[in-house]
Amino acid sequence: MAAEHHPATPRSDGPGWEVDRPAEDEISEATRVFATAINIPLNDLLDTERDHPVNEPDRFLVVRDGGRIVGTTNSHPFSLTVPGGPRPAAGVTGVGVLPTHRRRGILTALLREQLADLRRRGENLAILWASEGGIYGRYGYGRAFRQHTYSVSRAHAALRPDAPRDPSLTLELAEPADVLPDLDLLHRAAQAERPGGFPREGNWWKLRLWMLSRPRPDTSDLRAVLVRDAGGHPVGSALHRVTTGYGEGGLPTGTVSVREVNALTPAARTALYEYLFDTDLTVETEVVGLPEDDPLPALLADPAQAVRRGGVSLWLRLVDVPAALAERTYAHPLDTVIEVADRHAPWNAGRWHLKTDGEHTRVEAATTAPDLSLDAAHLGSAYLGRGPVTTHVDAGTAVEHTPGAAARLDTALYTPRAPRCDTGF
Repeated sequence: MAAEHHPATPRSDGPGWEVDRPAEDEISEATRVFATAINIPLNDLLDTERDHPVNEPDRFLVVRDGGRIVGTTNSHPFSLTVPGGPRPAAGVTGVGVLPTHRRRGILTALLREQLADLRRRGENLAILWASEGGIYGRYGYGRAFRQHTYSVSRAHAALRPDAPRDPSLTLELAEPADVLPDLDLLHRAAQAERPGGFPREGNWWKLRLWMLSRPRPDTSDLRAVLVRDAGGHPVGSALHRVTTGYGEGGLPTGTVSVREVNALTPAARTALYEYLFDTDLTVETEVVGLPEDDPLPALLADPAQAVRRGGVSLWLRLVDVPAALAERTYAHPLDTVIEVADRHAPWNAGRWHLKTDGEHTRVEAATTAPDLSLDAAHLGSAYLGRGPVTTHVDAGTAVEHTPGAAARLDTALYTPRAPRCDTGF
């Protein structure tokens, strides 16, 4: 789908850097800069975009030095689930500066202009996966949530006797492409339950399946297992691969690698895990990308057998603070004044009166004394409901002027289910 053209506003930061939008025949050069910056093969990126195109040329921004592109950034238009429903958001990606030009203000120029561009598009939120997390807090992004990998040994994978089971459910093993409508239906339902994710529109499903299917030594093709109810309707799915191996004495050492689990009912989730934990010739099941409160440990007879490892984090930024705060719902009424520091999006800096009954919210400029002073990045961490502002007050990086103001904001922002985003970009 062709994107509406939004011309970049030429602006200079640092020693005369001008941010511009590349011509369409310069996109491959911008891609090269990104590949060089993060040390990955250029052909991998070009081949991926050729076979599974998701980029919109109108969303690239670049900086040139002597006519040569030396820095770039890009974004994708998503419909992000937030408390209260889906909202337009930008998935920031392709951020890179050539090693010869780092620490000269180019990244700052790019990200500042990108924020202004996203604001013009009406995208009040921006999200990204950070390859180096220490960078983006400086630009107003906060770590909104962290996803984890759980490993469960087959020998200790018994589920609780009272785990919900439904004998009318049936399992179906299929090629993912053959059951894509069912996978999409289940994925959309899962996205609606938790903040932080987005539906896979356009080529995003094809790209996701291709990424998960890339050849790996001694590893099966990607498989989909579906759970169907008595009427044949899909109520659960998992995408997984099996790595084979044999150790001393010829004993199997295989691993089931699960990359996605979606279930509409508790019984469907039980059926999926019992299937995945009982795969022949394996000793372990690894489930990647689960939210912090995933019910997997609670289903095990011994929850301690679900060994959790740290995973990846999604970072979020409020592009337009008053608009973003006004377009989500809140768990409790709140009437507070917050003072926001934002050196890269000056339209956000200042005091804002936030008043909500939970469903209807007004955010207006304020002149009264603030209850709380914080950085835009702190709001990014807290926006999806699981990054407490109180933590930043305790750390001394945010300041509470009215006792209890941070706790009241945290209570209002809280979401009962932890965020999840299972699509890389």
